Formats: sequence, C-alpha cells, structure tokens
Amino acid sequence: MTTAPATAVAFDGRSAVFAGVDVCREAGLALPQGTGRPVFEDDVWDFTDVVGLPVQLALCTRRFDFTEIADERWRLVGKELVLAMLAPRHPAVAPLPRAHRTALHLRSCAGRLDELTRFCRWLSMNGLSSLAQIDTRICDAYMAHRRYVLDEHGKVVGEHSPGTRRRAAQVVVDLVNYRELFTADRVPADLRPWGGATASAIAEMPCGRTENKTQPVDDVVMQPMLAAALFLMSSLGPHAVELARQIRETDKLSTRKAPGLRAVHVAPVPEFTELLNEYTDTCTPLPMLADHHVADRLANGWSADDPVLAVATGVLARQAGITQFEVRWMHYLRGPLEDAIASVGVKEVFARDGAEITMADASSVLPWTVPLHRLQAVALVGIVRTAAMIVLAAASGMRASELMELRIGCRLPLEEPVPGLTRYRLASKVVKGQPLGGTDDEWVVIEPVYRAVELVEDLHDDRQEGALLFGPFAFSVRYKWFRNWINSPAGHRLGLAPIPDGQVNLRRLRRTLALEMAYRPGGVLASKLHLKHIAVATTEGYASRPGGAQAELLAEVNKHESDRNLNLVMEEFRNYQQGILPAGPGARSLTEFFASIDEKLDPTEATAPKTQRSDRDVLNLLTKRAKVLHLGPANYCWFTDPSRALCLKLAGTPTADRPLIGMCDSARCPQATHHPCHRPAWAEHADKTKIFIGQLGTTRKPERTRLQADFDRALRVVAEIDAASTSMSEESA
Repeated sequence: MTTAPATAVAFDGRSAVFAGVDVCREAGLALPQGTGRPVFEDDVWDFTDVVGLPVQLALCTRRFDFTEIADERWRLVGKELVLAMLAPRHPAVAPLPRAHRTALHLRSCAGRLDELTRFCRWLSMNGLSSLAQIDTRICDAYMAHRRYVLDEHGKVVGEHSPGTRRRAAQVVVDLVNYRELFTADRVPADLRPWGGATASAIAEMPCGRTENKTQPVDDVVMQPMLAAALFLMSSLGPHAVELARQIRETDKLSTRKAPGLRAVHVAPVPEFTELLNEYTDTCTPLPMLADHHVADRLANGWSADDPVLAVATGVLARQAGITQFEVRWMHYLRGPLEDAIASVGVKEVFARDGAEITMADASSVLPWTVPLHRLQAVALVGIVRTAAMIVLAAASGMRASELMELRIGCRLPLEEPVPGLTRYRLASKVVKGQPLGGTDDEWVVIEPVYRAVELVEDLHDDRQEGALLFGPFAFSVRYKWFRNWINSPAGHRLGLAPIPDGQVNLRRLRRTLALEMAYRPGGVLASKLHLKHIAVATTEGYASRPGGAQAELLAEVNKHESDRNLNLVMEEFRNYQQGILPAGPGARSLTEFFASIDEKLDPTEATAPKTQRSDRDVLNLLTKRAKVLHLGPANYCWFTDPSRALCLKLAGTPTADRPLIGMCDSARCPQATHHPCHRPAWAEHADKTKIFIGQLGTTRKPERTRLQADFDRALRVVAEIDAASTSMSEESA
C-alpha cells in the first residue's frame, strides 16, 4: 500500500496543552482528602478512589495504563485524547469543531484507550511509524482486520459484532476529530476516512428503532428457574441464614489466627484427651475432613483403611487451643482418637441435624439439606443468595447497575395508604444516563421482592448500615452455578424440576417482565407471582418519582401492550373472516365492527369477504379498537363506554378510565367477549366446579345451589364459544 509522507512534528516529551495538569481536577472528578492524584505525565492514571463511581465499574476499568502503547509519541497522543474526552471544556479542546461537547464516562474513555492501544499495535506490526502515514486504504485495512474472525491458517471463519466494528472505526474518527490537539504526532490534515461517515454508519450498526434486540427468557427455562428460586428463597432461606451464622462462628474459632491459640512443640496429649472426652460425653461426632484434603493425605502415604484418615485433626487442634496439628504427634494421639471415633464417629461439621421441609413437588418431607463440609455450606448459602437475586431481578426489572447499588437498609418502612393494602419500597440509585454519582431513586415492588432483599441482608457477612447488598457480581457466572446446583443430585433430592439450557441474563429478565406485564394475565410470571399485582405495584412507582427507572420500564411495557392489542385484534378480525365469531354479551357489537371494516353489515350474507389492499391498511382501521382492548383471565374486555362497564357499576366508580378486570363478570358485561382461546379456561372451571359439587354433603344446599349456577354458567359459555366458532362456517357451507 502507498503511504503519505510523514510530517515532522517537534517533540520534547511534553504536551503542548496539558503539561503538568491535574487530571482529576481538569475532568471535574472528586477524590477523598489525602488520596494520590494522577498527573498528566503519569503513565498510569488511577481513578479507583474517585467519588461517585458506580459499583458496576470494574477495578481494572478504573486504571488507565498508557504503558501498553510502546511508542512514546503515540502514548502522548493517547493521553491527550483521553483527557480531551474527560474535559471537553478545556480551553484547548472547546474550540475543536468536531470534539465531544459533553464529558465521556470513564468506562467509555477506557474503551477508547483500549482500542487506540490495539490500533497502535496494529500500525507497528504493519510497518507504520507515524500517524501521518495513515490514509484511507490503511483505515479500510484496519476495519477489515477488526471485522473478520480468522482461524490459525488466516482463513475467514466469521465476523465480529457491529459493536467491535464501531469501536475500530471510532478510534480513527477520534484521531481525525482531535488532530489539532496532538503534540507529538498527527494524522494528515486532509484525511477523511469513509467519506466523513459516523462510526455507527461505518460499522453498519442496527438502528434499534425497529425491534428490541434483547430477547425474553424462554418459558421452558423461565418456569423451572423461577419456581426453583422461589422455593429456595422461601423454604431454604431461613435455614441458610442460620447456616451462614454457623459458618461465621466456626471460622472465628477454627482459624489459625483465632485469639488464645498457642504453638507447642510436644504432643498435647492432655489437651486432646480432655477435648475428645467432651465429644464422647456429648455424643458429638468428630469433625470430618473435606474430600480433597482426604485425597491429599492418601497422596502423602496414608492408608485408605486408617480410621483417622477422615478426621479434621487441624480443627481439633485449634479447638484444643493449639495453632497447628503436627503429624509427628499422631503416634501419641492415635489411641485417644481411635477410641473417640469408635464411640461417636466422624461427620461433616455443618447442618448435621437439618430441619425438615416439604419437597418442592410436595411428595414427602425430608431434611432441608444433608450434612455439609465448609465449602459445601458456603456454596449452598451462595446458591440461596443467587435465588433471591433472581427473584429480585425477575419481579422488579432492575438493571445490573441498580442491583449493585442496593445497600443494607435499602428496604424502606412499610406504608399502608389504604387499610389492608401494604406498599413495599426499595431505595436504590439510577446510574445509566445519570451524572457521576447517580441519582437516588425508589422502586415500589411486590412482597416477594421485598422479602428477597430481607433474606440477602440476613445472609450478609457485614450487616452494617450502608454496606453494599450484593456489590459487583457476574450474573452469568452466578446463574451457571445456580442452574448446575438445581440440576445436580442436591436439586433432584428436593424435588426441583431441572432447568434446561438457555441464555439467561439480567437484560433478558427485564425484557421478560416487560412482555409478561404487557401480555397479562397469561404467562409464566402471571401464574407464579400474580402478575397483575406486579403491574399495579410497578405502576405505583411512577407516582413516587415520575421519570425514574420504573417509568422507563413502564414505557417499554406500554409499547409492548399496544403491539399485543393490535396483534390480537388483527387475529380476531382474521378469525371473523374465516367464520370464527366471538361469543359473549359483547359479541354482536364486535361482529358489527368487523363487518364495517369488511364493508358488510351482515356477515352471514356476504358472498365473499373483501380483502384490503394490505395488512397495513387493515391495521390502520383496527388501531382505534385495539386501544380499548383489555385482557381478562378468560375474556376480552372492549372498554369503549365506561358507563356500560359492569365492573365499574359494581365498584361504584362509573367514571374510571380503565376496567377493573379483577371484578369482571364477563358472562353479563355488555363489553366482554369470549373467543376460542378462552375455551380451555372455562372448560377447566366447569370440570373443577363439577368435582366440588360432587364432594358436597346433602346438608350443604346453599353452597350446592351457588356452585350449580356457576357450573351452568361455565357450560353455557363453553357452548356459546363452540356455537360461534362453527355456526358461520356451517351456514356458508
């Protein structure tokens, strides 16, 4: 490739615009008093202690290491570029026509520095020694290098994501946009890579306005995962709290640094004899070694038939007040140890007498866990903590950054705005799109979420007010451990259904919640957590802080709800055209509406339905009716006239702008319709009611009369659905 001649630039190792600058002061970043402050000339800028950084920001991202750029001139270019992005109002940066006008986040700057380091390394590998040698062909070559994935033979086997391509294009665009700022080296003044297009356009980034790229969690994964998390939280949670306390207490006594321990050089026969007598007098088994320590002993020459092989002699030594057990003492202590083993045996230390619980499938009662070694006990506590995290995320919609900002004491006092109605609130902090330090926010949640936070607080090792509840975590790793445990013999023992393969992350859980709220009352979350309650609780959060994090979730829910309604109306219109009519009190009104769309007032006399020019035309005509559609558990509510809504009349609120679905009597409301999709619910209700009637005694006549009327109504609705689905097609035939 041909390159432009290099332009000589005077360079004495110092920046012409940022020499001696205090980086944090120039960028407006606050540091605690007495903390070291990075200076521009430093090769490593440490922002670890900057006040207000989000918990989600990894420690490695808080340190900018410029030494990865080998060329000193390019290293200076990197420092100048990063500081210019952190301090856009600097007198030397503000006049640049294409510079950023708002400061970039430290995470963004760290990403830009990583890509610049990679770009400089690629330039050196391709024989370029100056930025002035870069031309459009070199830019295209670097984009191709970052676009394609090569195997060990240099053959293209795939492509990198649009995000990777955008970062590659952005580094070149930045070098062009900030060219006048650089002291040691610059790209040519006439360089306009890719015709001046933006990095997103160069990388062919998807628009993002057509469809949300984040997919919901599959139902086959969501149902057993959420069921297992709720079971662990409710049934194992209280016992895990006690187990965590036991672990902390045992660690204080079993560590070699415990106070009161002493080092001895002779066999402590009296101390061990006294300790072993206590074990035998109380019939307490001796502590057992973990399997990997037993394997170490076998590798060191211990016999597999040795009765002392599995005894945790180090733990016994510290319980006897001695720092460490020495193998040479075994000759003197073997007798007392073998006598104690023969008397009380050896057993795992934790959860020896587990309380009984009912299995998840309610098939039997069994101890909540088998006896555990320390590492197994710690792992089980971690699994229960992950279960609480899953419930919290799945039923609240919090982002990862908002979960990490939760702290001990985030559960706000309970409120009872209406007698019998309790409001549960959490105090968190919104980080995304907010200034450094975030913005305080409140989440109105349902009771399981509130209890999940309470459980995590009880499991916490540091119960001090204000301590991080979770801290930084990798949810993908936690979920993998959780799923493996549920699918292991330990999960099978508790009767938990295995969780199949499938991608689960916090973004997918938030997306799932939004879709389930929009498509209520159906869905997995609806059946498990009474999703209508979730929708109400989430909606209450908007009045608490309009524009807060829950309001963003509501906006997504409303969009999905609109799409759902339009699709359902379109589906029912197509059913009408195929002769499948609605049933119920509001069926005639809906049929007349569909007939007007099809330009036929009487669908039974239509020789052939009229087809609109396109689905878009039909959707435009159906949009108005879709806005008044509300889903009931076993009906559709077409809320066109509040004065005719039976639920509002019963509640005494005839001017409300939404129906009270929980009070719906769809067999009598003139705005309710039944469709074939509702038939299973009514048929199941009829079957169960028939069973209840058959179990009633002869003396319970009032209950029998009430249930018989309910049974007759369910049968009538099923018959009407069947008749409406077949009558029109029979007449057409």
